[in-house]
This record gives sequence, C-alpha cells and structure tokens, in this order.
Amino acid sequence: MAIDFIILNLLVLVALGISFFKSKEKTSKVVKIAFNSLVNTVPYIMITIVIIGIMQGFIPNNLIAEYLGEKSGISGVLLASLIGAILYIPAFVSFPLVASLIEKGASVMIGAAFITSLTMIGFTSMPLEIKEFGIKFTVLRNISSFIAAIVIAVIIGVLL
Repeated sequence: MAIDFIILNLLVLVALGISFFKSKEKTSKVVKIAFNSLVNTVPYIMITIVIIGIMQGFIPNNLIAEYLGEKSGISGVLLASLIGAILYIPAFVSFPLVASLIEKGASVMIGAAFITSLTMIGFTSMPLEIKEFGIKFTVLRNISSFIAAIVIAVIIGVLL
C-alpha cells in the first residue's frame, strides 16, 4: 500500500474523530450522506468495469489506434467529441474509460476531446435546457462548447 494513501486515510480518520468529538449528530448525519453517495456510485463503477471489460475483450488494439490514435488526426478528435457529446455518463466514469483507451493505443488528445465534450455538451439534457433557457441559447451554448472541447483537446495534445 502506498504511503500517501495511508497518510491521507489517517488524516481523514483524525478529521472524522475531531468532527465526531465536536458534534456527534452532525458527524453521524454526514457519514450517512457519504455512505448513501457511495451506494449511489456503485452502479456507475460496475458499468465502467463492464464497459472496459467489453472494450478489452472485443475491440482490437489496432482498431482503437486506427480511429483514435495519434495518426487519426482531426477525424479522431471529432469522433471522440461526438461520442462524448452523445453519451450520458458521469465524468468520473470517463477517466478510467479514457485511461483504458489510451493503454490500447488512443492518443491523449482523443481522451481530452472525449472528456471535455462529455462534460461540456448536454446532448441528452437538451430538451430540459431548451425548456428552461430557450432554443437559441441552448444551440449556441452547445456549439460553442463543442468548439471549445476540440480546441482544448488540441491544446492538450500539443502540450502533452
């Protein structure tokens, strides 16, 4: 076990102890909320494991490298951005998914395109956004977010 993991957990336990000493009621309430959050994230973690498993088992490395690798260029960035814009998964699920793609040959720029478009573009929430903010705002926000996601991905690709 890594020393930083041990130190972090010890600090959390000390902080939890101090909190419990100051207010048992508030600490108990917060621990219950944290536990419920953990229970709510388990399905997403399981989905991530399943998706990564399917990807590892059925998608050959050369296919990922061809469509999402360094040589895929702007078409790979656009493909990853479109997939990220359409999918509706929590951002924390995307990080291990992208790490797995990178291990199989995808470029960092592609990973950045996927994550930024996933978090910035609300394709599945568009009906609600249109209802609350109007169609003009929603379309302009999503188009500008798509462009920004591509620009961010290219900058990350150049820097890394």
